[in-house]
Amino acid sequence: MSRLVPPHIAAIDPYPPGKPIEELERELGIKDSIKLASNENPLGPSPKAVAAVREKLDGLHRYPDGSGYYLRRRIAEKLGVPMEAVVIGNGSNEILELVIRTFVRPGLDVIIPNPSFLVYRLAVQTVGGTVVSVPLKDFTIDLDGILRAVTDRTRLIFINNPNNPTGTVLPKTAFTDFFRALPADVVVVIDEAYIEFAPSGSTFDGLDFVSAQGPWVVTARTFSKAYGLAGLRVGYGVMDPAVAAFLHRVRQPFNVSTLAQAAALAALDDDDFLERSRRVVREGLEYLYRGLDALGVDYLPTHTNFFLIAVPVDAKKIYEAMLREGVILRAMNAYGLDRHIRVNVGLPEENERFLKAFAKVLEQFT
Repeated sequence: MSRLVPPHIAAIDPYPPGKPIEELERELGIKDSIKLASNENPLGPSPKAVAAVREKLDGLHRYPDGSGYYLRRRIAEKLGVPMEAVVIGNGSNEILELVIRTFVRPGLDVIIPNPSFLVYRLAVQTVGGTVVSVPLKDFTIDLDGILRAVTDRTRLIFINNPNNPTGTVLPKTAFTDFFRALPADVVVVIDEAYIEFAPSGSTFDGLDFVSAQGPWVVTARTFSKAYGLAGLRVGYGVMDPAVAAFLHRVRQPFNVSTLAQAAALAALDDDDFLERSRRVVREGLEYLYRGLDALGVDYLPTHTNFFLIAVPVDAKKIYEAMLREGVILRAMNAYGLDRHIRVNVGLPEENERFLKAFAKVLEQFT
């Protein structure tokens, strides 16, 4: 069988998702586990989104609106961009993949900060492109390093802002200088999956760099995080309409379900829920920082809803021990950070439970 598969596909290591709660409880025979592994919204979905989904249930025998007209129109209104500049996708992951399928082919390079979101590398590998990895500098994307890596083979550059898994952001002045130094024939993908959590004034808005001339910019955003719709898979990209027209050529028809479109449309206007989501993250981070300070544990302050914690042993050992305590988090070994775990903010009671379990686990290894 393997001889039928192209080498660039056979070489791919599948994406390692966060362990589902149901799987952990089934494996260990435990109940009431908590998951702080996948940067999900602890408040759940917007109540307005839930109501919108219920209203659409009787129409599930019909195909969804393939153009996503109403959702695209509302996103455009909200952001002050032309509707033709908006492409919706099955999560922002699909937007990233559409850009790669549109612009990358064997022989072309894609520059990716490392560590950053693992899906970038996987998606580039599926089309036979070459990944050029640029290490972070002090846990932050090294813009100068990326500029040095640009060649005439460079087609795409990924910028994850805030960066996953480090939670760091780029200052607007630094990114502006970087952007102006780029050649006109590259495409910059600014992944803003967590931008809603970034404090005001802490970083730049990718939309400010979208224009009708190169370097070309695609911003990708999601409803999975701040809006709490991870299970429905819906996101969007904003770009020059000429770029959007090419993405529409490669996307699948009916790529965003009826329920996902309805939920996203309702969530987009639920400003109260969005502010509650931001507040629970701010307050949760303050609580977790205090708890980790009391334990004498190093961590990386974040601009989003998750953060890195340094651990004294291989992160997989901490991960396994925390599973036995009924707490799911992420070991960062796959990101090259073998002595770090990543934890997202939960509800107050979940944050408290994490700190108690983490303190207990640390005693086993110190």
